[in-house]
Amino acid sequence: MSAPFERKTLTGYVGFDSITSQIERKLLKRGFAFNLMVVGRSGLGKSTLVNTLFASHLVDSKGLLKISENGQPIQTTEIQSISHLIEENGVRLKLTITDTPGYGDQVNNDQCWEPVTKYIKDQYSAFLRKELTPTRDRRINDTRVHAVLFFIAPTGHALTPLDIAVMRRVSEIANVIPVIAKSDSLTLEERVAFKKRIKDEIEFHGIRTFPYADVFVDVEEDAPMTEEEKAERQLVNAVREVIPFAVVGSERNVVVDGKAVRGRRTRWGVINVENPEHCEFVDLRNFLTRTHLQDLIDVTSMVHYESYRTKQLLALKGQSGN
Repeated sequence: MSAPFERKTLTGYVGFDSITSQIERKLLKRGFAFNLMVVGRSGLGKSTLVNTLFASHLVDSKGLLKISENGQPIQTTEIQSISHLIEENGVRLKLTITDTPGYGDQVNNDQCWEPVTKYIKDQYSAFLRKELTPTRDRRINDTRVHAVLFFIAPTGHALTPLDIAVMRRVSEIANVIPVIAKSDSLTLEERVAFKKRIKDEIEFHGIRTFPYADVFVDVEEDAPMTEEEKAERQLVNAVREVIPFAVVGSERNVVVDGKAVRGRRTRWGVINVENPEHCEFVDLRNFLTRTHLQDLIDVTSMVHYESYRTKQLLALKGQSGN
């Protein structure tokens, strides 16, 4: 066991405090990667919400692309990924959106989560193979899924057994963030009751959703918590109180009090997606991009991928020992 470090006081300026600026310059030059998957039943506005989150038309809505002979929109039948390079204030982000087939559309929905879980594991497997290659790349292209937006239909009743089964399987291997889609179809009272019912069901079935109350990748186990770490934990608890996020997506602008906002105009009035009184879209966006983006990436690498990696290497060791 190594001896504890002894803290020393400097007698003059050395200059190693500039390492943070050095790291920032390198990271800005290299750019960042974030991989987002959307999972849910068909027709819940998954593509629209993603486009609203990143203030750009990144994914075409499947319901607007093609119409079948009977007049029904053609749905996603296979997993599709699309990547974009977006930039904001000098920060470049390679954003990959993975769209999945709406589950529950078939007569037999047994094992309908398999394509999703297989895709996530395949990305772990590809990363592991590149890690173990003797002449591996200096920087491995990271295709691991960092976050899964799990869309829940705004029924106002409860999660279906299929919702529970799919969410449980996916949450075992990835960071799942549940959202209530098209929440404007619920009254405020219905929304509050529905959110509570979903939270109770998630807890009852032991489904782990992100952020986790017991996983903090940057905290030293034996060290006392700093004020910053205490604030981070308070933020995590606050986010967990809001989950599942009740959201509305819209790429259209409507005019409210002479100002253009993203929203939808209905016969009852205007729904402003960025108005906290109308929905929790701003909470989701802030959580996903402004406060927990790096945590999602870190937890994927240090928890989910590490668990997969350990199992695979132990299995290989067991095979070689036989």
